[in-house]
Amino acid sequence: MIKTQQIITTGHDFIGSWQAYYQLTKPKVILLLLLTAVVGMCLASPGAPPLLLVIVASLGIGLMASAGAVFNHCIDHNIDCKMARTKRRPIPQGKVSLRQAVYFAVGLAISGMAILWWLVNPLTAVLTLISMLGYAVVYTVWLKRATPQNIVIGGIAGAAPPLLGWTAITGQFDGNALLLVMIIFTWTPPHFWALAIDRCDDYKKSGLPMLPVTHGIEFTKTMILLYTVLLMAVGLMPFLTGMSGWLYFVGSSLLNWGFFVVAWQLKYTPEKRTPMAVFKYSIYHLMILFIIILLDHYLMG
Repeated sequence: MIKTQQIITTGHDFIGSWQAYYQLTKPKVILLLLLTAVVGMCLASPGAPPLLLVIVASLGIGLMASAGAVFNHCIDHNIDCKMARTKRRPIPQGKVSLRQAVYFAVGLAISGMAILWWLVNPLTAVLTLISMLGYAVVYTVWLKRATPQNIVIGGIAGAAPPLLGWTAITGQFDGNALLLVMIIFTWTPPHFWALAIDRCDDYKKSGLPMLPVTHGIEFTKTMILLYTVLLMAVGLMPFLTGMSGWLYFVGSSLLNWGFFVVAWQLKYTPEKRTPMAVFKYSIYHLMILFIIILLDHYLMG
């Protein structure tokens, strides 16, 4: 009876530990990044890209991105303890020790780098490494603590996956891939600032110079609205350059207009849950936008 109970307890501990490590990788964020990377792979190919290469490249990019997420948890664990949004993360809760998390991140990074270098191409491996270091080191260690423009400057790291997907297929840079990067780069500030407004008190406690803390919530709302206007302009570029057709033009215009509407509501007719409504809309906006780009490529190309 005692042995049976010990086996059951060990099983629960293993499941709990596995779930904790899984949470460290920020899986929902990684899935969205991988979607944009796969779209980059598809747009780089006149037809369907080689399935095996797509799988291998996605695995490598996913592992490297996951490593960056775990490093972010490790570096921010003291701040996470102070914030209601993050205090239940695995490291503050003691589900994973800091040392275990670091080893886990290093293992993910080495695995991802090896896959990309040997099975995809060195250019994609190097660019993915730079992107991971940009997020885990430049943004998390320095920018996040140094300037309220942290998310703007650091956003380039999170915008890289479409370029990584493109280079995984072609082995070279392309202007069209950079257009996809520009879309995500422009999308990132209003996406994150909406969350920062909702969690403004948390950020005040943490001491991080987030825009709503340093410049006020109203100023941040104005910046969100202005960035959605910029996103509407940048969103036209794939159509204007001939990269995408009318399906993309119509779909992206509707999505971007919707983003502008919720940003306008946040600025001029806000309610308590409006910031999170903008944040959630932004997630669906990016996901659907890249699906539309993909459909346009195959249906209108």
